[in-house]
Amino acid sequence: MHEDFERCVRAVQAKDDRFDGWFFTAVLTTRIYCRASCPVVPPKPENMTFFPSAAAAQEAGFRACKRCRPDASPGSPQWNERADLVARAMRLIADGVVDTDGVSGLATRLGYSVRQVERHVRAELGAGPLSLARAQRAQTARLLIETTSLPMIDVALAAGFGSVRTFNDTVREVFALSPTELRARVRTAPAVAPGTLNLRLPYRKPLFPDNLFGHLVATGVPGVEEWRDGAYRRTLRLPHGPAVVALKPEDGHIGCRLTLSDLRDLSTAISRCRRLLDLDADPVAIDDLLAADPLLAPLVAAAPGRRVPRTVDGDEFAVRAVLGQQVSTAAARTHAARLVLAHGRPIDDPDGGLTHVFPDPAALAEIDPESLAMPQSRKRTLLGLVAELTGGDLDLGAGSDWQRARERLHALPGFGPWTVESIAMRSLGDPDAFLPTDLGVKVAAKEYGLTPAALVAHGERWRPWRAYAVQHLWATGDHPINRLPAA
Repeated sequence: MHEDFERCVRAVQAKDDRFDGWFFTAVLTTRIYCRASCPVVPPKPENMTFFPSAAAAQEAGFRACKRCRPDASPGSPQWNERADLVARAMRLIADGVVDTDGVSGLATRLGYSVRQVERHVRAELGAGPLSLARAQRAQTARLLIETTSLPMIDVALAAGFGSVRTFNDTVREVFALSPTELRARVRTAPAVAPGTLNLRLPYRKPLFPDNLFGHLVATGVPGVEEWRDGAYRRTLRLPHGPAVVALKPEDGHIGCRLTLSDLRDLSTAISRCRRLLDLDADPVAIDDLLAADPLLAPLVAAAPGRRVPRTVDGDEFAVRAVLGQQVSTAAARTHAARLVLAHGRPIDDPDGGLTHVFPDPAALAEIDPESLAMPQSRKRTLLGLVAELTGGDLDLGAGSDWQRARERLHALPGFGPWTVESIAMRSLGDPDAFLPTDLGVKVAAKEYGLTPAALVAHGERWRPWRAYAVQHLWATGDHPINRLPAA
């Protein structure tokens, strides 16, 4: 979009926050870059230029606006709508892969050479993977500077900088303030326990939280997830240790309280929470297309901004999808809770009732099949999935190839269309995943006089947002997944 100069100018002049994250406005006279909705008086069009990423603006010598904080805007919805190389790379960069494994590790995950990844990413985003990761580190550093009292050397290491000097230079270059000056601008934050951070997660309006949180709570695994004090809480398995997050719908943002065992995991935790709640979606574009269908129009009008509840861990959800085959939601939760108690990593949660981190595939590979209280066919399905995950042949992570993952899943015993598309919707994050065989969807289709075959044909007009259409169809039934839990 950044190449459509007139459209970008109109968005900036209207201070339209729907375009925050789609592009960044750089002002040639002040050498400052902003988000589209910056509250200051818009510059003259001849003084504007536009970039596809904050990293590209920084690389061109512009610094972040102190008023609108463009570095903290919602991410571009493109990276969760697409499955091409650049979109997969962006999801992995957000997940911290460059910080932990370097650009070579990123390229290996994607199955391309470093040169190919560099060329494609720079062509679309105006900056290479290292610059994009650097911009993310700068944002992480700013969060730690402003929300904690950590010594600056600890902030630098936690944000992923190799040295305090690099940290100081980067912060000063990006924000035109030293780390000490940034901290001095912030009022004293409320005292919290070590490793605990209170953050705001921005999103594009509108957002309908009922089905989003209702689904997560209704299907939550005891010990791993809970609803407490008006917030959805769960444990996270992160690269440097476990964590606990509490996510609460607030006016204009999602309140996020993170308790990390290692602050180096901050940016990864934020990325996974945003992915879980589908916060980088473009609800206006989605609703406009779905509302053009007379069948869905009343549902969209009644609940604009529905999101697709996703997951913080693709492997975890795939296991839970198998446990939920042909059983009730309550039975699936029970099976998962038993698995967690037997094989999950225990944690201490002084603020609530969370007890474990969901077991990873390596832990599940040690399962004695006879200890599983389920039919033999489902045991084979579960163990086949675990073997595929531990062998590295199946990637359900942020940078996965959606089509290849579907093909690998279909090849496994016991994986039918419902299970594969559920995983595609929640683990892979494919916005066009479709569940025509789901019971709730079939009941809704019947109410509209559609046979299963007619539903599939009718659903073609919902592409590429069929996963969002499913959320609206589910809403026609009376089920806890459609309601925001009581505080």
